[in-house]
Amino acid sequence: MLTVVTGASGHAGVNLVRALIREGRGVLVLSHSSNLGLEGLLIKFFKGDVSNIDSLVEAFLGAEVVYHLAAHISLSMNDWPHCAAINMGGTRNVIEACLRSGVKRLVHFNSIHSLCSEPLDLPVDESRPLVSSPKSPPYDRSKAGGEKLIRYTIKEGLNAIIINPTGIIGPYDYRPSHFGQALIQIATGKIPMLIEGGFDWVDVRDVAKWAIKAEQVAPAGSNYLLSGTWLSMKDLARLVAEITGTATPYLVCPMTLARMCAPVVTAASRITGVRPIFTTPSLDALQNNRGISHSKATRELGYSPRPIRETLADTIQWFQENDFLKVK
Repeated sequence: MLTVVTGASGHAGVNLVRALIREGRGVLVLSHSSNLGLEGLLIKFFKGDVSNIDSLVEAFLGAEVVYHLAAHISLSMNDWPHCAAINMGGTRNVIEACLRSGVKRLVHFNSIHSLCSEPLDLPVDESRPLVSSPKSPPYDRSKAGGEKLIRYTIKEGLNAIIINPTGIIGPYDYRPSHFGQALIQIATGKIPMLIEGGFDWVDVRDVAKWAIKAEQVAPAGSNYLLSGTWLSMKDLARLVAEITGTATPYLVCPMTLARMCAPVVTAASRITGVRPIFTTPSLDALQNNRGISHSKATRELGYSPRPIRETLADTIQWFQENDFLKVK
């Protein structure tokens, strides 16, 4: 079975490709600007771009399944054009290419950020409405827009399912991701103070495993929240300290102060070229709903996320083995 993956060089992508190979799949990845993390794997590469529908149609010919992971991840409030072009325009092109190429199944990777977090006193599940407020971060709105396109086309007959993971962490984080960068800095003591709040974290390997299970058994039109464990930044740092045996930050910056500093940090990052650890959208995320329900995935797929401590230990070990992190 030929399976095509867009966004294969991203954190979720490199883990998904490895999981598909273990399943015995023939895998073709859409190669845009980088094949980082995919070198040496028994896969085929096709030069293409989600912004170029002709390249997608050619890449998808003969494929039974397409996993669409390509996205522009942004923690900026000023990135709407790029977010919309890739997360909505690219998704529209993937849908059209699947229809024109005769693809039998599309698995669309989306995000918890596309779903409204309020009301905060009730758990988030698959029934939550999609983000629509113009005040929401561009990434959130654009991912919600992409999901709307998928949902609409499903009603028109597209055989597709949607996966909504929470904050992804885990090994094979080659770039590294926003959270991977923060984890490295926490483990090396380069963050002097933690931020108030927390997030729901899920192992990227679990996301890949159960996305494949959903592709195999879920009815067309299904959507699944794949969540893990909610941890405050303070508790996360404590676990990192236990795993590494090194001192980590213990001071916690109040959210009010962090929000006052966020515009300054963002402006400084433009000058230095260093990706900021926290911005207004990331601070919003740290104050989002703590209750993310994966009961539907558990009931229908047998989903069971691994313990967060195991994920953190494996991630730190991978960073050490690949020279991203040096601790005893």
